[in-house]
Amino acid sequence: MKPIRNYILLIAILLFSWGCDKDFIEVNTNPYAITNIDPAILLAGAQRTHLGNWEGEHTIVQHFVNPYNEGATLGFNFNARTDLMNIPKWDQSYTGSIRNLTQALSILGDNAERVNLRSMLRIWKAQAFMALVDTYGHVPYFDAGKAVISGAFFPKYDDDEAIYDDIYNEIKSAVAALNPAADYVSADLFYGANAEIPIVNPADQVAQWRKLGNSLLLRLGMRYSKINPTKAQTIVGEAVAGGVMTSNDDNAYVKYDGILYVHAQNNNLRNFSRFYYAAEPFVDQLKSTNDPRAQFILAIFDNPNAVDSDPDPDTELTNQFGVPVGVLSTTILAGAPYRGPRGGGLDYSQMNIWTIASPAAPDFWVTYAQTSLLLAEAAQRGWTAGSAQTYYENAIRADMQVYSLYPGTTPISNDDINDYLAEPGVAFNVTDALELINTQYWVVNLRNGTEAWANFRRSGFPALTPNLYNNDLNGGFVRRMAYPEREASTNSQNYLDASQALGGDNLLSRVFWDTP
Repeated sequence: MKPIRNYILLIAILLFSWGCDKDFIEVNTNPYAITNIDPAILLAGAQRTHLGNWEGEHTIVQHFVNPYNEGATLGFNFNARTDLMNIPKWDQSYTGSIRNLTQALSILGDNAERVNLRSMLRIWKAQAFMALVDTYGHVPYFDAGKAVISGAFFPKYDDDEAIYDDIYNEIKSAVAALNPAADYVSADLFYGANAEIPIVNPADQVAQWRKLGNSLLLRLGMRYSKINPTKAQTIVGEAVAGGVMTSNDDNAYVKYDGILYVHAQNNNLRNFSRFYYAAEPFVDQLKSTNDPRAQFILAIFDNPNAVDSDPDPDTELTNQFGVPVGVLSTTILAGAPYRGPRGGGLDYSQMNIWTIASPAAPDFWVTYAQTSLLLAEAAQRGWTAGSAQTYYENAIRADMQVYSLYPGTTPISNDDINDYLAEPGVAFNVTDALELINTQYWVVNLRNGTEAWANFRRSGFPALTPNLYNNDLNGGFVRRMAYPEREASTNSQNYLDASQALGGDNLLSRVFWDTP
C-alpha cells in the first residue's frame, strides 16, 4: 500500500505544480499596479519637491526660529547635527525626484518625437542636483537613480565640482535642444495646461523653458563668484546671451489649493504652531526698512498655540517682534528682559499662516526677481551690461507684485513700492551695492530656503551674527548639511570616501564654491 500511496501523492504534486505554473503569471500580477507611465507625469512630480524647511535652511539664515530644545525640535537653532533636520533635501530630491527623473529619461530614450520633454527633464534634473551639491557637497551623480536601470545599488559619490561642470553642460545642451516645432508637454506644472498662466502650444512653452534654463545657468555661474570670478563672468555672459527671465510672467512656480493639494511645510506651522516664530534679524530687517511685504509675512496671533483659530491676527509692523537667535525658550525667553509667554506659546511674531505661510501658498522655484538681483550683482561687478540699480529696483518691484498670488493678500501699490525704494536701508548706492543686492536676495527667497542659504554662503550677506548658543560651530555658521545617517550603513564605503574627501561629514565642511 505504501508504494501506491507514494505514487498517488506524486501525481497530485505534479498536477498541482502544473496548475500553479499554468496560472503563475496571472495569479502573481497585481491588476491595479502601474506598469506603464508617461514620463511627463514624473516631471510634474519632480516640480513639487523640496525648497527648504522652515526649521532647516530658513533657520540657518535666520528667517525663522524654533526656540524649543525638546528632542524632535533640536536642530540648527542649537547648532546641533540631527538627522531629522539634515535629511529632507536628500529624501525628497535624491531618493525622490532624481530617481523619477532618471527613470523618465530612461523610458524616453532617444525619442525624437518628445525632444522637448526630454530637455525639460534634463534641465530640471540639473536643477535638482545643483541644490543637492549646494546642500551636501559630494553626492552620487553619474550612478544616481540607476538601481533598477543598471543595478547601481551602491552608487559612488562624485566630486561636487565635477558635478557642477556636468550640470553646466546639461543645461546648455538641453536648452539648445528645445524645439518650438516639436512636442507640447501638457503635464508641465510651470508652463503647461495646469499652470497659473496656462500655455497650450509648444512654441510659447519652449520660450519659457529657455528662459528658465538660462536663468538657472546664471544662478550656477554666480556660484563661482568667490572661487573663480573669471569662470563666473563667462557663464553669466552665456546665460544673458541665451535669454533669461524678463518679467513675472516667466516665473517658475507651483500653485496649491490648500485642500486637495496642500503645502505640507506650511501646514506644519498650523499643526505645531507654538514652536514656530519669526527670527529677530529678519523681523528687524522688515521693520527698519518699513517693508510693505511684512503685513503678509508676520503676524501676532492671540494664542500662538492655536493660530488657526485667529483669522484676523495683528499684522501692524510696529507690533512685530522676532525671537532672538540661539536663546532657549523654557529658561530665558519666558521671563524678563524678554517678552515672555502669551497664550500657549511666546509673545513674539509668527509667520502669517493665512498668507505667505498658508497651506495654499505657491512655491516659487526660479523667479524674475531672483534673476534680476543676480544680474544686478553681475552688472555691479562689471560682468554684464546694464545698470545694477535698474536691475535691483526692478527685482524689488517684481517681488512685491507677486505677493498678490498669495491667498489673503491685496496688491502692494506703486506708491508703497516707491516709498520703500527710497528708504535709507534700501536706496541703491554704489558703495553698499553688493550688501543691498544680496540682502534683498535674502528677503526675496523667504520661501526658497535652499537658495537663500546657498547665496548667503556665497555672498556673505546679509551681515548676520552667528548663533552663539554654544561653540559647536566654532563661532560660525552651518556650511553644509550632514549626510543621512543611514548612508553610513547602507552605502558605507562610498559614504566614507566622500566624507574623507570633504574633510569630514560635519556641519563645518564646505562645498567647493564656498571658499573661506
